[in-house]
Amino acid sequence: MSRRRRYELPTKKNSTFTLNITSMTDMFTIMLVFLLQTYSTAEVQITPDSSLRLPSSASMVNATESVKISLSREALKIDQTKIADVKNADFLPQDLEDKDSNFIKPLFQELDRLAKSESEKDKAFIKEGRILLQADKELPYATLRKVMYTASMAGFPQLKLVTLVGE
Repeated sequence: MSRRRRYELPTKKNSTFTLNITSMTDMFTIMLVFLLQTYSTAEVQITPDSSLRLPSSASMVNATESVKISLSREALKIDQTKIADVKNADFLPQDLEDKDSNFIKPLFQELDRLAKSESEKDKAFIKEGRILLQADKELPYATLRKVMYTASMAGFPQLKLVTLVGE
């Protein structure tokens, strides 16, 4: 006959506290989905100007670090700095070269200054001549062609258009 008794944990018979993990699991799932959607692996963050309506595309290629040019119906900008005015979907006559109507003088001067700048010319995208062009989808191709032509004349032949995915 054994005298040892098995130890039993004291139980609270009228306990009202229970741990409900269902709502915590739901909350963590929502947080995980939110973090996965907002996490970006792209090295370049592009924030289009509010006056700019980008065209849509099915391309899923991420942008690489480049000189950012935006062309809206009102202005041509390099990194938020206004370079030239745009009126009626074309550049003003004083911004264009007299003998070559496709050549935009202020854009060429700014890109040339970037290429020759001591602080900027060591960057890889300046050496390779890469540009990210954000252009309004309402602008005619002739206006875009002037930007592309001038950029290539300034030593920036690699131009990529920024689009929205899947709209």
